[in-house]
Amino acid sequence: QGQVAESGGGLVQPGGSLKLTCTWTAPTFRAMGWYRQAPGKQREWVAFISSLSSSGATNYADSVKGRFTISRDNDKNAVYLQMNNLQPDDTAVYYCNARPPFFTWGQGTQVTVSS
Repeated sequence: QGQVAESGGGLVQPGGSLKLTCTWTAPTFRAMGWYRQAPGKQREWVAFISSLSSSGATNYADSVKGRFTISRDNDKNAVYLQMNNLQPDDTAVYYCNARPPFFTWGQGTQVTVSS
């Protein structure tokens, strides 16, 4: 079982953008993507991308459709999440994993949306 590492979070004003990066330690053909956990809430899935190719099928939670874009680079064992028009409700720790989860959970990356 491999490990993942997330990066790219930060503090941004409402309407701003961030791009998250996740890398993992071994090649995988599993669907990969992002989860998030806000304070006091359960972890929820955000977006996933299949492994069929670097431009695989994607799936988004309703709350982020039209604002977030997931992409994948199998040559780099990496998945990215471009987040646009961020809102305070997007504040959370963002985690990367397969769906269903397979890798050991990483530490996540904090995204804070606040004016």
